[in-house]
Amino acid sequence: MIQAGYAGLTGTGASTLHMGLNRTVNIALMFDNRLNDSKFSLGVGLGVGTDNFYFKKEVIDITNTTAPNRVASDNYKKSKLSTTYLEIPLELRFHQYPEDLNKGFKIGVGIKAGYLLNAHTRVVNNSTGHNVTQTESSKYWFNTFRFVPTARIGWGNFAVFGTYGLTPLFKSNNTYSLKAYSVGVSFGGF
Repeated sequence: MIQAGYAGLTGTGASTLHMGLNRTVNIALMFDNRLNDSKFSLGVGLGVGTDNFYFKKEVIDITNTTAPNRVASDNYKKSKLSTTYLEIPLELRFHQYPEDLNKGFKIGVGIKAGYLLNAHTRVVNNSTGHNVTQTESSKYWFNTFRFVPTARIGWGNFAVFGTYGLTPLFKSNNTYSLKAYSVGVSFGGF
């Protein structure tokens, strides 16, 4: 299954961020286990999920020693905050035609448990008159695990999906209590 879409942030501090067009991409290999002879099944698998949050003339400093904070400057041409998780998705699914999973109406609801593999920022700075790209990686301020309810509805091999994070992106701090959400399209059988 491949999912692509928009990622957003909500919660304390989200309104202070000047965000661009954020993106999410999720790839998972899932197995469908039919529940007896019903139209319901349980999907379980393993995948990788990435979220990329883009900012305008600012960067989230994840290497700050007191808390992650927003640093704004006209010298920042563009910047992004990226996270990558190893995920275990679990879904309860309904198939209109359980004998042929590539046809008909489908709906799935579930949860993904994720482990943070990488978190980094990348900023293009133009303070010297030349574009300088700077990447900083640190998982210190991020929650190591995330739990994300999911929902999908579709026809055939195409669906729309939505997620909403139950766990905040950052560990408890006085600046941000942000939760990530995403909406988009899903390709592949389920």
